[in-house]
Amino acid sequence: MSTTAVLVVDMQNGFLHPEGSLARAGMGLPDAEPVIRATEALLARARGAGLPVFYSRHVISAGGPEMSPRWRAAAAPAFAVEPRMLSHGSWDARILDRLAPAADEVVIDKNRYDAFLYTGLEDALRALGVERLLVAGVLTNVCVESTVRGALERRFEVAVAGDATAAYEGFRAPSLAAMSALFATVAPWSELLPSPDAERTMA
Repeated sequence: MSTTAVLVVDMQNGFLHPEGSLARAGMGLPDAEPVIRATEALLARARGAGLPVFYSRHVISAGGPEMSPRWRAAAAPAFAVEPRMLSHGSWDARILDRLAPAADEVVIDKNRYDAFLYTGLEDALRALGVERLLVAGVLTNVCVESTVRGALERRFEVAVAGDATAAYEGFRAPSLAAMSALFATVAPWSELLPSPDAERTMA
């Protein structure tokens, strides 16, 4: 497990908190709470095993000039209730307190779906000798899948904790199936990161 790291993708107030921009606009993720709980458990297991944990955080400038026209249009209701949606330095852009990074854990800011694109994520992983990524986060079919594809193209082995990802209805299962077919091992987090007792039992 020494070459494995956990990557938590965009688990931010704007996406997951009941007072975040998406929830206030009536666009909250339907399965957010169980996904948050699964990610809490995954982080506890990973930290207990001494695995490095990385976070990505999606941040944009006021008004979202980095966003594609289609994404900006889809996000219009959220901008209407929170003009600083995911803006640099805003509460909306902060990692959810329940999943907050420890003081020594790396947070990568990004403004594209793929957490590797135009960021220092790959260099940070390579510096620690990471070869395998265990990915959790939101949205399953957008930033998680884009990042998983980016990781594979950079020759990382990738696993996705399916129960620690969230998306809107109708998108999560097809995205997990697509990733499982070609890009990653997809399973519940507890199967991807078994407890030390389970490992001893299997041995």
